[in-house]
Amino acid sequence: MEIEEEIYKLGYRNIACIDEVGRGCLAGDVLACAVIMPRGLKIEGVDDSKKISEKKRKLLYDIIIEESIAIGIGRIDSTLIDKINIKESTRLAMKRAVENLKDKNGEHISADFLLIDAENINSNLASKSIIKGDQKSHGIACASIVAKVYRDNLCSDWDEIYQGYNLKKHKGYGTKEHIKNILDLGPSPIHRMSFLNKILKK
Repeated sequence: MEIEEEIYKLGYRNIACIDEVGRGCLAGDVLACAVIMPRGLKIEGVDDSKKISEKKRKLLYDIIIEESIAIGIGRIDSTLIDKINIKESTRLAMKRAVENLKDKNGEHISADFLLIDAENINSNLASKSIIKGDQKSHGIACASIVAKVYRDNLCSDWDEIYQGYNLKKHKGYGTKEHIKNILDLGPSPIHRMSFLNKILKK
């Protein structure tokens, strides 16, 4: 929590910590979460979401939602990803997450500082980008967990709508099974066509 504390000492109060998930997927949205946590609160077990089991992520997700000052989600779908590319889509998802920050009563909460995992976004707010931020910042790790669980739940929903791809299992990533299903069934409406050029040429 040293990174956040240094920022608090500069006079900032609402630090929005931001991370994304789904950047490398072949299907579905790229999704970002912005979270403002209370100063000094450390939730036991919080870490980079990739290092935590699915069961533990879900438990921590509920705690983070309950303890947070505000949470915002930003989503960019496959159509826009194909149009503006994945890097710009990731940045836009992060910006939308900040714009969507709300407390438990649905009231908009404004951040005054952005702490971002390995990315820069177009904002007038003061910000800092941290390489491997989800391993170095408690707040970014919280954002990574919320983003991951939120998107995994979307994958379960997409799995029921676009059957045969097993999106619930691989979450849209390019596993052997997923690639085989794309070749057998063809792309679904949520597949990122700009990601499938080499696969569809096989």
